[in-house]
Amino acid sequence: MEYSLGLYEKALPPAEDLVSLCRKAREAGFDRLELSIDESDARLARLDWSESAQRELGIRSREAGTAIRTLCLSGHRKYPLGARDPAVRARSLEILKKAIAFAANAGIGIIQLAGYDVYYEPGDEGTVSRFRDGLFQGTAWAAEAGVILAFETMETPFMDTVEKAMAWVRDVNSPWLGLYPDIGNLQNAAVKYGRSVTEDLAKGAGHTFALHLKETRPGVYRDLRFGSGGHTDYAGCLRTALAMGVRLFTGEFWYHGEENWVSELRRANTFLREKIEGAAEER
Repeated sequence: MEYSLGLYEKALPPAEDLVSLCRKAREAGFDRLELSIDESDARLARLDWSESAQRELGIRSREAGTAIRTLCLSGHRKYPLGARDPAVRARSLEILKKAIAFAANAGIGIIQLAGYDVYYEPGDEGTVSRFRDGLFQGTAWAAEAGVILAFETMETPFMDTVEKAMAWVRDVNSPWLGLYPDIGNLQNAAVKYGRSVTEDLAKGAGHTFALHLKETRPGVYRDLRFGSGGHTDYAGCLRTALAMGVRLFTGEFWYHGEENWVSELRRANTFLREKIEGAAEER
């Protein structure tokens, strides 16, 4: 079975030369690199690169054998679409528009959107309404550029399940908006609500473009090593995703200054490929 296993950029030591990260991902056995545009000034500044620099990144990443085909846009945590402050909301829309242009220039097909109306402030009907307005606008920009927007299921109640994310996908009703769920987050939501994670994941059939593969345990959403005692249902989720036609997967984990980070990358690659290929054999 053919599939693509990507590596989340933050699993690698930070570097200004993104092509060097592509090479490190390839050396560890991954097929591609997922770029991060988070809420830090340094990563948000990438959106202001020249068009030629953005295009060059796409070309050089492919030449390195590890194309950047997906972009994780988590900068909306700090600058959310549903923000009460008009200046923050304007910045949010600017980030989204620039990210779509960046993706189009660099040959990136999918932008993973964080499923938050707001993050650092309480939500209400107003934040939801403003989120909806921004989502419609962003999807129109994405359609024009030929770039897919896909929701990541998050750790907050606003969009922690596929069922909730699909309500927004149906509302917008565009082929350019779909899902890129995080199965670790979904597992935590399934435990929280007493539901089946695979039944929830299956509700995204026909609209799921890729999966984040991440280790979690109840109440813990990040910084766990693969196979470290988490409860993520890799086998069930991967069987369900493969049955839906999903073939694009990304390992999400983080570098924290470990001396053995190279061996940890290779271990993660082996762990995830065994899970994917094992699920394919069980189908």
